[in-house]
Amino acid sequence: MLLKSGVAKILVLFISVLLLLFGICASIVYGYTNTSWQMAYEAFTAFNGSNEHLILQTVRLPRAVIAAVVGACLAIAGALMQALTKNPLASPSVFGINAGSGFFVVVAVAAFQISSLHAFTWIAFFGAATAAFTVYFVGSIGREGLTPVKLTLAGAAMAALFSSLTQGFLAVNEAALEQVLFWLSGSVQGRKMEMLYAVLPYVTVGIIGSLILAPKINVLTMGEDIAKGLGQKTGTVKLVTALVIILLAGSAVSIAGPIGFIGIVIPHFARYLVGTDHRWILPYSALLGGILLIAADIGARYIIMPKEVPVGVMTAFIGTPFFIYIARRGFGTS
Repeated sequence: MLLKSGVAKILVLFISVLLLLFGICASIVYGYTNTSWQMAYEAFTAFNGSNEHLILQTVRLPRAVIAAVVGACLAIAGALMQALTKNPLASPSVFGINAGSGFFVVVAVAAFQISSLHAFTWIAFFGAATAAFTVYFVGSIGREGLTPVKLTLAGAAMAALFSSLTQGFLAVNEAALEQVLFWLSGSVQGRKMEMLYAVLPYVTVGIIGSLILAPKINVLTMGEDIAKGLGQKTGTVKLVTALVIILLAGSAVSIAGPIGFIGIVIPHFARYLVGTDHRWILPYSALLGGILLIAADIGARYIIMPKEVPVGVMTAFIGTPFFIYIARRGFGTS
């Protein structure tokens, strides 16, 4: 269903905004504690200090907003990765960002007995940045410089390395396993707004940077020789794009853990709707990513109620069939 006219694209974009806002509201209302839409409205207009109002304001609102932001960041990062690597299955997990974050958090818990979720945010962000820079450096080695194939292989190698090291640490430290298992599976449960505030400057720069890069990404996806012929400094564009990916994916993973498949699935839906123009793909990816993660998080609350399934498990359940479909059909990014 390719939207060809600009009016149609703007209309569907507006509808997506409304769906995202509705999803945030639904995430605030629905959950284990029985609340209603009217109760949610009163919690923000006539707060009475009740347990329900406290839950709505201090637990569900941050959770809904964080899910929307994390989903948007992962989807934009996935779209940029797929454009940069020309790999339809590229995502933060392929880049090794998820594995790098997980490894650094596990080391912090196992070696330094750190247990604060707020501390996890900064440690995971540092791990994501370290992994991404390592992948970029390894992928740039050689006479040909940075190429899509080398970047993908470097990311897969680093992801395997960090995952193996993480499993090794957890195998010899069961206490660390208990503390980080829920985080490693990906979740927005129990996250506070302070965690989002900590990385919000990086998220803002990453989103604005991605929109500025969109026209240059369009040129780059036409082929490196064509891009150079048009005067584009392809090396600079790739480097800046990689930095934006680090900011977005690192921020998302540092808050919610390694949530998979958002960065793979959503860019394909965006391209299905608006074609290959990244000036449209990126905004659509941000909105659709937020919608999908919020919907998955709401569903995660009801699967085994009163307990919750980590939202990373829900996104894997949704994304795995699509991942297999893409791999079998060999969809491209253009």
